Amino acid sequence: MKVGLVRHFKVKQAYPKGAFIPGRVVNEWFRTYDQADIESGSTDLSGIEWNKCYVSTLPRAVKTAETIFPGPITPMVELIEIPPPAFSERLRLPVLMWAVWIRLSMYFDRKTREEIKRARFRISEVFDHAFGNHTENVLIVSHAALMVFMREELIRRGFAGPKFKIAKNGELYVFEKPPC
Repeated sequence: MKVGLVRHFKVKQAYPKGAFIPGRVVNEWFRTYDQADIESGSTDLSGIEWNKCYVSTLPRAVKTAETIFPGPITPMVELIEIPPPAFSERLRLPVLMWAVWIRLSMYFDRKTREEIKRARFRISEVFDHAFGNHTENVLIVSHAALMVFMREELIRRGFAGPKFKIAKNGELYVFEKPPC
């Protein structure tokens, strides 16, 4: 049995411009990012016959799955991205500092830690459902942050596969469970 993880194609949305970006602009950027279109692309599915495809319900993931998978896809709300923290509307930081803040929020922001805990639970539910018959190859199209936690759960369940810190857009990461 194989599991393929694919991050959605690159989103057509530029980062906010300016020296110091207010939190309200960053919050709005994330809201529009969820609805933004994607750049057309392709994914090498490594010649593997994928029997099922599960996908996040966010438009960027659905469009990617429809592009790369020839059969029917199964949208699952459990595969949506972990929401970003809510930022103070008045705080102003350079774009790079916002990126650092977002990364550190998983350690210091209580709400973000709760969202990560919920995401781990959602991933476990998806895998329990997807691996029901233990014989089909499953393709999952989702999001960068969630893929890190999916990888951890696959390893915990006895799968072997590649390491990555931030999954590349449109790239296939194959995990395989050795026969018992």
